[in-house]
Amino acid sequence: MTTVTTRTVAYPADNLTMIGYLALPAGAGRRPAVLIGPEGMGLSDVERRRAEALAELGYVALAFDLHGGRYLEDPEEMLARCMPLLADPDRMRGIGHAALDVLRAEPRADPDRTAAVGYGTGGAIALELGRDGVDLRAIGTVNALTTGRPGEAARIRCPVWAGVGSEDPIMPPAQREAFTAEMQAAGVDWRLVVYGGALHAFHHPPVDHTAPPGVGYHPRHAQRAWRDIVALLAECLPVTG
Repeated sequence: MTTVTTRTVAYPADNLTMIGYLALPAGAGRRPAVLIGPEGMGLSDVERRRAEALAELGYVALAFDLHGGRYLEDPEEMLARCMPLLADPDRMRGIGHAALDVLRAEPRADPDRTAAVGYGTGGAIALELGRDGVDLRAIGTVNALTTGRPGEAARIRCPVWAGVGSEDPIMPPAQREAFTAEMQAAGVDWRLVVYGGALHAFHHPPVDHTAPPGVGYHPRHAQRAWRDIVALLAECLPVTG
């Protein structure tokens, strides 16, 4: 295993002081960079470990914050913050741009070779960066089949990979169809993987607090979704040197 260096980074976004988690690969040269967005509860050790795993593969990875350094265990509090956020593309883009600016300013990161990967709310933010025309090499999302404002998907400049559980009540078949119709109409290079029998947030290990209905961990599909994301990055944002 290579040596990974990590640190927290504070930056302003959404009228809050966000606390992200940066993981750097071994070496001194510039490397491709990946932005990682968390589920609606916020940045946790799950995303921190994913940042470290990507750094092990040679990427500069920043897991970004949603709630000013807080992790929202209470489902009602989480929904009270995330639902208005998900209804406001400009707020989502502001959060995403602030984190992306931090990532691209990191001396080890190649600012011209970046990707965005996100889960739930973090995945919706990754998609909004694409709809805002940000130059990304790839967008990967899980549980985030959100649709945007009419016509703006045509501004997405990279492949989009999306994963969802077949039994996800938050992203039902009608939502899948709306998402894929938007991507197809915009001419996006898109892929959708439906993981059979999986619920919402199937990728996230069990939590020690109350989870919203329709949420459940599926360890086999969680591993498959991670491998699919790593494969997306290897295809669109290969590590060289």
